[in-house]
Amino acid sequence: MKRICVYCASSRSCDQEYHDAARRLGEVLARAGYTVIFGGGAVGSMGALADGALGVGGEVIGVIPHFMVDLEWAHDSLTRLDRVEDMRLRKHKMLEDTCAVIALPGGSGTLEELFEVLTLKRLGVYRNPVLLINTRGYFDKLVKFLAHCIDERFMNPRHTDMWSVVPGPDQVLAALAEAPHWPENAVDFAAVSEEESQPVEAERDCPKKPSNK
Repeated sequence: MKRICVYCASSRSCDQEYHDAARRLGEVLARAGYTVIFGGGAVGSMGALADGALGVGGEVIGVIPHFMVDLEWAHDSLTRLDRVEDMRLRKHKMLEDTCAVIALPGGSGTLEELFEVLTLKRLGVYRNPVLLINTRGYFDKLVKFLAHCIDERFMNPRHTDMWSVVPGPDQVLAALAEAPHWPENAVDFAAVSEEESQPVEAERDCPKKPSNK
């Protein structure tokens, strides 16, 4: 099962470095033999991701709602474009039979997708690696906020194993290999008990990076 779901943005206005990282991610994944599953868009980081993978002979599958096709937002050179009825079905289909999720920097749509998959992982519904690519330090404040959620005892310290943060696309393959195992019984500690929910004294590295082995 070598299908990876990538969440990314369609903004053309962001810094070019974000698009360059998306293109590089597409190249890295395709050269490693992964099929890229993404939102099917033609511009911004979406378009760059797809073009990067396709440019080195990779397989790219887009999943897009019909209304976005009608607006001519769809990439027209993909291996396959799956059209769905709505955004809810899009998210479900993008995750289907994937071995990991990667989030590139993005806005409300990307963040909504990321938090949904973290919620599914917290409940043990999705147990595969979730990586955040921290281009330009984009996710620093988000990871600090998640640490704040733990300190305020809305999440369990073990939940930090749900995601890994890497500085760029070239660290993705190592991070996938080293991602912490997520247990089948994750739902057993989804509700934070009083005993487990004491503030964590140890300092956290932000962002978390895979160790060198």
